[in-house]
Amino acid sequence: MNVRREDILDGSIEAFLIEAERMGLMQRLPPEERQASKQAMIDQHADGDDIWVFGYGSLMWNPCIHYKERRPGLIHGFHRSFCFWVPLGRGSPDRPGLMLALEQGGACRGMAFRIAREEADHELDVIWNREMISGAYRPKLVPVATPDGPTKAITFVANRSHPRYAGRLPMETMADTIAVAEGRLGSCADYLFSTVAHLDELGIADGPMHRLARLVRERQKAG
Repeated sequence: MNVRREDILDGSIEAFLIEAERMGLMQRLPPEERQASKQAMIDQHADGDDIWVFGYGSLMWNPCIHYKERRPGLIHGFHRSFCFWVPLGRGSPDRPGLMLALEQGGACRGMAFRIAREEADHELDVIWNREMISGAYRPKLVPVATPDGPTKAITFVANRSHPRYAGRLPMETMADTIAVAEGRLGSCADYLFSTVAHLDELGIADGPMHRLARLVRERQKAG
């Protein structure tokens, strides 16, 4: 199961996370802080310009937004990493999963989405109430190289001061965790496998995510 646009818009995701907060499983970023963060990113764009968002995980295949165009893109200075523990979504309190974020260093291929400026405030609300709800990420405007020329896009990098930040884990630890973690949104392994499938579409035949996926499949096969 993936996050659905309608669940974000009707408040179902927010209600679920409010209950999780009451249970001590997470702490939400207050809505007013989310709005201020979103507006700060909009303000970095010239009036009338469309706004791009760069996805490197589930945003690649399940953006949940209305967009005018999408392009494969490459950013430098960051790489994708499973560096956040998640006791919800694709994990549980007993077996937390891991979530992707961008960490400093290297490069990252993903998908860039162009949002019409007249729809940007609403569509970015959808993204912020999905990606920024726990404060695990920091939004950042980054240069993106695309086949049709360079642009700048909003993306989400790791907030290393967040209590669920896991740091740089050994690949074996990541594989052990991802192989068994599962929650309301499905399994952590499926999240990884979907990421790898979309990297294949971008022409990345073998990389760290592929090696991690092979380790996870080995562990699942071994039971």
